[in-house]
Amino acid sequence: MSSNGAGDRYLGIVGAGKAGTAIARAAVAGGYDVAISGSGSAERIQLIVEVLAPGARAVTTEEVARHADLIVLAIPLHRFQDLRRDLFAGKILVDAMNYWDEIDGVDGPFATAPAGTSVLVQKWFSSARVVKSLNHLGYFKFEKSRRPRGMPGRVGMAAAGNDPAAVALVLQLIDTLGFDAVDAGSLESGLALQPGGPIFGAGHTAKELSNLLSRAAVVPLPSSSGARI
Repeated sequence: MSSNGAGDRYLGIVGAGKAGTAIARAAVAGGYDVAISGSGSAERIQLIVEVLAPGARAVTTEEVARHADLIVLAIPLHRFQDLRRDLFAGKILVDAMNYWDEIDGVDGPFATAPAGTSVLVQKWFSSARVVKSLNHLGYFKFEKSRRPRGMPGRVGMAAAGNDPAAVALVLQLIDTLGFDAVDAGSLESGLALQPGGPIFGAGHTAKELSNLLSRAAVVPLPSSSGARI
């Protein structure tokens, strides 16, 4: 189950909600060996995983962290600080979380993070390699937008991070999941992927996505509050 490099097809997912199980389904279809965890024991989510993500395996979060080098974090944003700071040491951690004021609170650092919430995630998991991605399409649109490589109408999916090798592996994952991968730049550029950002919630081609991200780099972004998808 251990991951040893770019060719390894093992993916860990922390979060067995709608987003986590949608990503798991796409990853299983793409040939990944997928293990997914929720809060508590694996037995608590085993039936959910069997029904919503057949082919994936229910495990504990500790097991995900122990065996996967590429891990998607898809839990409510305010809960990531419940996890040990060193839990994902050395791992590529895909931050698929979004800030929602009704869930995460209207005050505090998440609501006012000027460089985006992924910077706070990286600060907490300082020994991990955080990449912001898989968050700017709602789970329903994510599911409906997936296309094989080369098919007309394929939607773009962006990834932002400060570690080029980590970003490159996430871009490979995005392509396998059924999207045209777009490098969005530094982790701070992930602000454009958040609620209120110019690409959030709508499906764009890779070219459109790149153009919007380029404009976002020079135009101030609106508040991160917005309608939940």
